[in-house]
Amino acid sequence: MLPSIHRGIWRAADHILRTSRGTPPCRFLSTFNGVPVGIADAETIFALSSGHGRCGVAVVRASGPASATALRCMTGLTRKLPPPRTALLRSITDPQSKEVLDRGLVFWFPAPHSFTGEDSVEFHIHGGPAVITAVLQALGSVPGMRPAEAGEFTRRAFQAGKLGLTEVEGLRDLIHAETEAQRRQALRQMSGELGRLYQDWTHKLKRCLAHVEAFIDFSEDELIEDGVLNQVDRSVCDLQAEMERHLKDERRGERLRSGVQVVIAGATNAGKSSLLNTLCQRPAAIVSPIAGTTRDVVETALDIGGFPVLLSDTAGLRESPDLVEREGVRRARERVEQADLTLVVVDCTDLPSEAQQAAAFLQDHLGRVLPNKEQPETVFPADRLLLVLNKTDMLPEERRLKLDRELRLVSGLPPVCLISCHTNEGLQDFLTVLHSSVKTLCGDPLSSAPTLTQARHRAHLQQCFAALAQYQRYRDIDLALAAEGVRLALTSLGRITGRVGAEEILDIIFKDFCIGK
Repeated sequence: MLPSIHRGIWRAADHILRTSRGTPPCRFLSTFNGVPVGIADAETIFALSSGHGRCGVAVVRASGPASATALRCMTGLTRKLPPPRTALLRSITDPQSKEVLDRGLVFWFPAPHSFTGEDSVEFHIHGGPAVITAVLQALGSVPGMRPAEAGEFTRRAFQAGKLGLTEVEGLRDLIHAETEAQRRQALRQMSGELGRLYQDWTHKLKRCLAHVEAFIDFSEDELIEDGVLNQVDRSVCDLQAEMERHLKDERRGERLRSGVQVVIAGATNAGKSSLLNTLCQRPAAIVSPIAGTTRDVVETALDIGGFPVLLSDTAGLRESPDLVEREGVRRARERVEQADLTLVVVDCTDLPSEAQQAAAFLQDHLGRVLPNKEQPETVFPADRLLLVLNKTDMLPEERRLKLDRELRLVSGLPPVCLISCHTNEGLQDFLTVLHSSVKTLCGDPLSSAPTLTQARHRAHLQQCFAALAQYQRYRDIDLALAAEGVRLALTSLGRITGRVGAEEILDIIFKDFCIGK
């Protein structure tokens, strides 16, 4: 008699039986111009894959079982298809009226060696709006073809196993990348490096779960060698340590993907809006000698040495009887609390002449600008804060040099930059310091291990970490509940990669343990 099988294995096997489906035979819909077209159980999609607007060359892509039909009907090919992945110059014609629409290159990508894993075809045509519209309308007249929905080509690539979820997200980020660092990070993720890390963890968790399930089901029959659970314990501890290091990345990857939030804050008339205009090289904010000119948050996106920055100018911080200005001050303080990096702008003509008095003035000023600085002994975060002393053109050169030299020697202050938005004096040094701070916040996308780039990755990994803690909590109390913790951890990882199945766990059980020999 077979030993009693644990309910978890039966559930997994039952899931496999319930979800497996027989593949129905392919049924051709009809013939079109003497060519068999379409498969009844699948649709062929088409869309403009290149950017919209006038351009030299536009790429129209089709994917699905009717792709070969579309290629034949629109290029006049009556016999064999062109060699795969080889450019062929043809006249593109309307399959119904036979009118020549354009003359361009066509590429044939037979399954499974295509982006989607399906039969695919590309038409490289001239990028005029009339040409594109005519070709898309002609494709729509071919039976079995319809316009693609947003992201549908990539979805089919995922369903065909061509891309994992993390690679899909990397592809999306690569398309939307605006800076060099974003491009590097997205390309690294699209290459599968992050997905391979998670797949490695998934493989280890599957092995742990398989060993625990096997121990539960077969340990009484002495078919499981000693020390199996000890190996699982070590693997779980190692995985927890790896995940903890991965999670403690200070959100560098997410910050690089979405942009560093840099906020300009300070008192009224310190030159905050002038600094914003100087950095973005356009009059983005109104500048006037009237205190309190800026009432709302003014935002602009910048590329600082290849890193994305969302720069925000805020209202001057002061007490005001004006209701609108008070709302602006509230929003300014809210932005400072949310900022990754704060540029505190100070009018250097307000500073005392003595270095120690100037340092005390700046520390007091920082305490009023930054949140949660009630204790005077609190050290200001140098990696999240820059002091910008503006209007140096209004100081005598001797005093400016002395101030710069003496403030560098004062401890307890964040990095200090002396600039003039009027003459651009000191601006290059300030940009160097700003770039260094932004780079520290984002990290180098090509160095060390791949970083988290999505909030959903972080959420699922935190759930995975908590589930492994459940294993450790119930390991000596109820092994079934401990196994459930490993299963939950595996499910959380599978939600990141999009790949997890009970069948693989059963395969490992029967591969690692010669049960029933």
